[in-house]
Amino acid sequence: VQLQASGGGLVQAGGSLRLSCAASNGIFSNNGMGWFRQFPGKEREFVAAVDWKGGNAVYADSVKGRFTISRDWPKATVHLQMDSLKPEDTAVYYCAAARSSGPTTTTRGYAYWGQGTQVTVSS
Repeated sequence: VQLQASGGGLVQAGGSLRLSCAASNGIFSNNGMGWFRQFPGKEREFVAAVDWKGGNAVYADSVKGRFTISRDWPKATVHLQMDSLKPEDTAVYYCAAARSSGPTTTTRGYAYWGQGTQVTVSS
């Protein structure tokens, strides 16, 4: 069981980044997938999630309209396209595979976590 996140980096405000999370097939085909982020000294918070089919996605209000989560089935990868980035989006971002097939929004709903990837947005 493995989730490998990539794509973080430094970008100016208003710019874009795409995060990717490659999953072992055993935890991609039937699982909802999600992205969370963590600010220094804070709890991990929900960003976006998608169901196992890729047809139902949910977003935190703070990123709605700017971020898009999607699944790439041939590559067993989930992406987070982040546009119109703001300095307050600066955080460590984590991908995760849910215990269920739905788009889960709580950390308790996730069984597997990837390593974090740093996103820094400069003003």
